[in-house]
Amino acid sequence: QVQVVESGGDLVQPGGSLRLSCIASGFDFRLDVMGWYRQAPGRQREFVARMTGLGRTDYGDYVNERFTISRDKVKNSVYLQMNNLKPEDTAVYFCYVERDKTHYWGQGTQVTVSS
Repeated sequence: QVQVVESGGDLVQPGGSLRLSCIASGFDFRLDVMGWYRQAPGRQREFVARMTGLGRTDYGDYVNERFTISRDKVKNSVYLQMNNLKPEDTAVYFCYVERDKTHYWGQGTQVTVSS
């Protein structure tokens, strides 16, 4: 059974930083895509970042080099370092693993950017 668990969400002031963590269990995900989406109130879920098993990364257009995704393959984990956070980054951030065209999702972690 696949489990995906996020952590690290918090309340942070504009311009601040956060590091989200996600750990997946149930399989060896070293060769699979792991990444992040987010969903703000009243909006559709949107793509944030992903990393393939070979290390290729993709980011949402709005990220503008503020976010960095990384992985620890031994731990089946993926991380999202977010810098220079803005109020519009406020959302629930969801981690996912993609295997055989199936997405496995976590429950999400809340990020709130507010003064």
